[in-house]
Amino acid sequence: MIDWHIVCDFDGTITRTDVIDSILQRFADPSWEAVEEEWLAGDIGSRECLSRQLSLVKATPSELLGFFDSIEIDPDFPDFVDHVIGLGASLEVVSDGIEQGIARILARNYVSLLPILANRLRQVDHDSWRIDFPHASDACRAAAGNCKCKSTPKAKRVLVIGDGQSDMCVASTADFVFAKDRLAEHCERNSIPYARFDSFAELPALLAQLPNASAANATSFNTETQELFHHV
Repeated sequence: MIDWHIVCDFDGTITRTDVIDSILQRFADPSWEAVEEEWLAGDIGSRECLSRQLSLVKATPSELLGFFDSIEIDPDFPDFVDHVIGLGASLEVVSDGIEQGIARILARNYVSLLPILANRLRQVDHDSWRIDFPHASDACRAAAGNCKCKSTPKAKRVLVIGDGQSDMCVASTADFVFAKDRLAEHCERNSIPYARFDSFAELPALLAQLPNASAANATSFNTETQELFHHV
C-alpha cells in the first residue's frame, strides 16, 4: 500500500451524522434549508452554500465546543488509521466541513496525528461566525469550499473514502473508491470502480483486495476484480 494515498471524507463517513447539518439544525435560522436546496439542485457550489448557511448560525464558542464533544465517530476508524499507517499508505482527512470541529472530535477519539484539510470557522462577534476556505480553488469543477482534487498527489494512486456530494468530483479521477450512500449511487451510475461499505471494520479486508498492478480507472483494470468490488 506504500504507493497509495487515501483521501477520506469526514461528515457522514467518519462520523455517523453530517456535522454541519447538525450545527445548522441546532443553531441556525431555519432559512438555511432553502440554501441547502439550492446546493442540492446544483444551482450553487458548496462554497457559497456554506458561506450563506454559517452566517445564519448563532452560537457561543462554548456552545459549539460542547456540540463538537457530542459527536460520535465510527468506533472502528481509529483502528483503521493504525492499520493504514502499518501498511505504509498515506492518509488525509479531506472535508468540506470545519477544521476545528474535526480536529477536536478526532482528538477526543485518540486520533491526533492525521493531516486535516478543511474549511476554517472564524468568530465575528460573541455568537456569530463566518467560514474561510484556505483550500478552495477557482478552478474547482464542483465550486467546493475545499477542492478535494487538490489533495491528490500525482505520484501516487488515489483511494477515495466518502459518502456524498462533496466526494463525487474527486471520485471521478481516483483510482478506486470506497463509498457509502449517495456516493455509492453516483459511482454505480457513472461506472466508477468502487466498493460499497457501511463500517470502517470492513475496510482492512477490502484494502487487501485492491488492485495493485494498474490504476483502477485504466483500461487495463481487471474486469473480474471490478465486478467483485461492484458487488461487495
